Amino acid sequence: MKVRLLWPFLCFVLLPASASAQQAPGSEAEKSPLPPDEKKSYATQFIRGTPPLIDGRLDDAAWQQVEWGGDFVQFQPYNGEAPTQETAFKILHDDKNLYIGYRCYDTEPERIVRRMSRRDGFEGDWVEINIDSYNDKRSAFSFTISVSGVKGDEFVSDNGNNWDPSWNPIWYARTAIDSLGWVAEVRIPLSQIRYADDPDPVWGIQLTRRDFREESRSTWQYISQNDPNWVSGFGQLRGLKGVRPQKQVEIQPYVLAQARSFEKEEGNPFATGHEQSISAGLDGKLGVTGDLTLDFTVNPDFGQVEADPSALTLDGFRIFFPERRPFFIENRNLFDYQVSNTWAGGPFGQDNLFYSRRIGGAPHAYPDLEDSEYASVPDNASILGAAKFSGKTRNGLGLGILEAVTARELANIAQGDDRATEVVEPLTNFFVGRATQDFREGSTVLGGILTSTLRDRTDAEFTGLHHAAYTGGIDLAHWFKGRTYLFAANVVGSSVQGSPEVIQNTQTAFEHLFQRPDADHLEVDSTATSLNGHGGTLRLGKLSGRFVFDGGLAWRSPGLELNDVGFMRNADEINHFYWMAYRINEPFSIFRNLSFSYNHAARWDFGGNALYQRLGGGVNFFLKNFWSFNTGLDHELRDYSNNDLRGGPALKRSKGLVHWAGIGSNRRKKLYAYLNVVHAWGFERNAPRTVAYRDYSLDLTVQPANAFNVTVSPSYANEQRKLQYITEEAVGGAPRYIAGFVDQRTFYSTIRLNYNITPNLTIQYYGQPFISRGTYRELKYITDPKADHFYDRFRLFTAQELSFDEEAGTFRVDENLDGLVDYTFDEPDFNFIQFRSNLVFRWEYIPGSELFLVWSQSNTASGDPAERLLPSLGERLFSEKMQNIFLVKATYRFLR
Repeated sequence: MKVRLLWPFLCFVLLPASASAQQAPGSEAEKSPLPPDEKKSYATQFIRGTPPLIDGRLDDAAWQQVEWGGDFVQFQPYNGEAPTQETAFKILHDDKNLYIGYRCYDTEPERIVRRMSRRDGFEGDWVEINIDSYNDKRSAFSFTISVSGVKGDEFVSDNGNNWDPSWNPIWYARTAIDSLGWVAEVRIPLSQIRYADDPDPVWGIQLTRRDFREESRSTWQYISQNDPNWVSGFGQLRGLKGVRPQKQVEIQPYVLAQARSFEKEEGNPFATGHEQSISAGLDGKLGVTGDLTLDFTVNPDFGQVEADPSALTLDGFRIFFPERRPFFIENRNLFDYQVSNTWAGGPFGQDNLFYSRRIGGAPHAYPDLEDSEYASVPDNASILGAAKFSGKTRNGLGLGILEAVTARELANIAQGDDRATEVVEPLTNFFVGRATQDFREGSTVLGGILTSTLRDRTDAEFTGLHHAAYTGGIDLAHWFKGRTYLFAANVVGSSVQGSPEVIQNTQTAFEHLFQRPDADHLEVDSTATSLNGHGGTLRLGKLSGRFVFDGGLAWRSPGLELNDVGFMRNADEINHFYWMAYRINEPFSIFRNLSFSYNHAARWDFGGNALYQRLGGGVNFFLKNFWSFNTGLDHELRDYSNNDLRGGPALKRSKGLVHWAGIGSNRRKKLYAYLNVVHAWGFERNAPRTVAYRDYSLDLTVQPANAFNVTVSPSYANEQRKLQYITEEAVGGAPRYIAGFVDQRTFYSTIRLNYNITPNLTIQYYGQPFISRGTYRELKYITDPKADHFYDRFRLFTAQELSFDEEAGTFRVDENLDGLVDYTFDEPDFNFIQFRSNLVFRWEYIPGSELFLVWSQSNTASGDPAERLLPSLGERLFSEKMQNIFLVKATYRFLR
């Protein structure tokens, strides 16, 4: 992705492609840009005769038909001034292809940086073209080619605020270096982009070049760095008369062979130590019209996809993992519906009505086994098929429809010679429909979304799931005052249906907690067979100029439930947020750019209880020596949690300070490092250190050769919290909330190796050892969770009241000291260890067709919490429980 946050605000870092070997006129560096409000225009022509051969030479006669375009100006760092190196281009077309020739001048060709990366890596010198073929001023197709011949392609949406690198069209490019600099020759099949059927179309275009040595960007069409708009500022491409939409037809079958080895378990008929399988499937794209496309997949496999990073948290909130599967990440922006989409980040940054990881996820149920029973449970629900219908019409109507069906999954259960099956996931149909309509050339956009999750009713009740779940939303984005200000609003609603037991479980789940004894506005309805809720966001922002701000209100009613096909961390909250910044994007003194920011936030629940207040600020700067630095401080003035006691009353938490700082070295060097440090403290008048948190992370990248780089990213975190929830027990019919002083220490290191044998032949390795250890002391129970004084909120267990049963691994509690055990609870100490890795050999033997050789490893273990962190990790990292998967996957894309 070439978009960069230079402050807490969005600035663009667009990438380039290759150029040509002809002398282009007008290459003097003294050219001045057009006035900021004047749009450039380039006239292409239909090829008369033989089209250019894509060989990186630009010596074909066809190129003489058109004039050179040029007069680039700097986008970064000296916005609007002459570029560090001159660039020129030519554009031709026929009825099937668009041809672009680039001449990238360089005064020192021997110093051109030819770093390689995998596709969409955007390393070294590059040049690119963005094509707004809809001419809707909001979306574009981006094609980038580096001097080393590595392609990058992205779908640009939301006027440049969203760049999706998962879009992988078929196109062709070659590059070459000569005495004048470097050249690139590109052919883009028109079937790979979408556009309306117009007899004399006008497209928006922008061309960008990166000069890696100077870390500068220059663009053909001038756009201010302080302008949040990108696509709406493009120049024009004319001369396309006669270009007609191409109906895309692509069919891509695959075949896969896999072998898996794992620990053999005596007596378990399912754990034999090895298994093999062969499978096949099909992906496809069909152009229904020139601007609407149907994507489909049958029996998809994602064995080449990188594993999720390890994570372990104690706060109870759901962990968000990004989508990595190609079918679901391609064009995902069409279905994206963030409930709170704010430039300031906002309190619900990941909440979304559509979270594609719900499709084909792990089964929701697991059989309740007896001691002598064994079970084989599928890792994921099989996706029987999925289809997406998407595109945009010439009238600005955008459509996205997705439907997927996952299989009824069974667990196989064995007890001796007896065999049985049990449902762990019902047959499920997922549907998402999204529509948007542009007005005022994209300055006003009205949209809506509808989702449904339908499960087999009987199996859904057995597995504890809703048999039906619906969500919907309406949204508006309105830019005004020359696209300087933005007013945005959305309203969402949800309805889930199920048996009374299932709906009661939803009401009492972590996200809702209707059973909280101090929540007078909530009540558990044990007879309900449905639950409804609503939410939304109102926001106003100024997103252009040196001074910018963004603020508003976001809410989630207690009954809002999105987690069947969406993602939601919490309900029953009303949040106010505000962020502002002052940015200087023009270099001065020792700075390339500099910004200061301020933010504050507040939260209430629907009972009117004030839960949270925070204010803070920060500074970011990028120096002329290409080093960067950022630091900031947040002060938490009020903090009550409705979730900490997992259904108990709200718990008062300590006020706190959070400080962070980061420093990064020069990214252009062969050795690059970025260090980030976070410290947090919770404190009260009579308790100076109720919480202590520290987190240190380092990104270290070494580039020993243009085709090879290694990144190592170690991270260490330590959190000490005096009031950490452990469990809930009952004494005399009353709940007892057990807590303790936790000392959690976590270490992991992400390791990545990338080796490009050629631009289309790569070897990539990903590995992550992970350990998180937690030890508890000062065990206690909550007595007055909202008491003003910290030590009045709980009572410590005495040595006479608390004893430990080493054989059972439980604590026994005798509160009244009558010699009888009142209740027990498990020892909360833990030592979680995990290792995951992928080694992938990828060969794109022809454009769009690939061969993968993959070796994956995974291991999950538990260690002694009394052991030191790194020795415990090292001892169990490569244990006999390691699982190995070897697979070969081949695809072939048929393109018409």
